[in-house]
Amino acid sequence: MADSYIEEKVVGKTSIEDLDMILSVARQMGGSCDVDYYRFSFGLKDVHEREVFLAEIRGEATGFVMLNHAPKYRFFQLEGLPEIQDLNVLPEYRRRGIGAALITYCENIVRSKGGDHIGIGVGLTALYGAAQRLYVRMGYVPDGFGMTYDRRIVRHGELCTADDDLSLMMVKNLHN
Repeated sequence: MADSYIEEKVVGKTSIEDLDMILSVARQMGGSCDVDYYRFSFGLKDVHEREVFLAEIRGEATGFVMLNHAPKYRFFQLEGLPEIQDLNVLPEYRRRGIGAALITYCENIVRSKGGDHIGIGVGLTALYGAAQRLYVRMGYVPDGFGMTYDRRIVRHGELCTADDDLSLMMVKNLHN
């Protein structure tokens, strides 16, 4: 399936009326489905801090992503980098270009607003192996600060849990 076909199906969904579709995808992904978190994320649209985008094929929600213009990670804050967060694609729709299309959609928004760089974080366990490979293929490189836990840099020798909060933060130059 060509990326251009998928991109046509990526629709910016930033109203609270779309919350049920986002929650449906989140539930099907099997992770935690914190309704308040998603409601909060939609609320941040009004203060231009976060945008939520939904991928649909033939009217069916297949994935979503958030573009956070006020990320928690300190390096991204200092550099003014928006962060792609919560990229989710339903397993039966993976390897069809949907994740790449959602990322490209976010990149294009940042470019259109004059941004030069964008950030993304990826989990370090094997659960995130496909995402790790996708981000590298799309030109993302580690930011050089090592791993983070809940967006805080982990110091050498520090112990932490290998869960969803253990990440490698990556950046991409949007003009390369």
